[in-house]
Amino acid sequence: MNPVAFEMFSVEIRWYGILICLGVLSALLLANYNCKRKNLNFDLLTDVFLWAFPAAIVGARLYYVAFEFDQYKDNLVDIFKLREGGLAIHGGLIGALIAVIIFAKIRKINLLEYADVAAPAIILAQAIGRWGNFMNGEAHGGVVTSEFIGHFPEFIQKGMNIGGNYYHPTFLYESIWNVIVCGILLFILYKRKESQKGIVICSYLSLYSLGRVFIEGLRTDSLMMGSLRVAQVISLAGIVIGIIGIIIFYRKKQIKVKIEN
Repeated sequence: MNPVAFEMFSVEIRWYGILICLGVLSALLLANYNCKRKNLNFDLLTDVFLWAFPAAIVGARLYYVAFEFDQYKDNLVDIFKLREGGLAIHGGLIGALIAVIIFAKIRKINLLEYADVAAPAIILAQAIGRWGNFMNGEAHGGVVTSEFIGHFPEFIQKGMNIGGNYYHPTFLYESIWNVIVCGILLFILYKRKESQKGIVICSYLSLYSLGRVFIEGLRTDSLMMGSLRVAQVISLAGIVIGIIGIIIFYRKKQIKVKIEN
């Protein structure tokens, strides 16, 4: 696949960036709808986004570079070439979380309430953003047979034909899983009681992590720490933390979380 969509003033505009922007726009539209359903202030959530999104990009890049520093140590300028890919979702989530906590501390908002309406939007953005990996020819799995890849649409077959071999379209597996999780989260959000704030964001953490554990095992470009796949370790922790959070918030009649000075 050609990762370049078009050129503007001699600058390459890549599909990776376009799809990330499309994911962000879709997330904002869904978050706006969720805020209306839950009678929340979307302008406030937009303010949160303006803090969280840049922090997520920085966190995603630093996380990736930290585990792949050998690629950049001889040419540090390449660290800033975001259009070529190299963003790790777990680093992005960590960066965004730090920014959101700081914002919530300053503005004294109900963090769980807004996290719940944002969770389906976040996973939707992830689902769309994974197609940027497809256009870059990255985040795929191991070699598969032509018979196996033949079950997929022709454009997927062409995109996964890299160097004469066919590869697992793991980006597609994760994108589909994320769409399914988005639907589940929306159902929980619209059905949950107002006293059970926090269940949706914890469900996001556990469900996304569950899919990532299995899909990561198929990938060939995993970030490693010794013999361990970092994403699998973090995802396993995410499953446990998410389930514990669901149990806690489900049992409590009323949860009000405010970060005080």
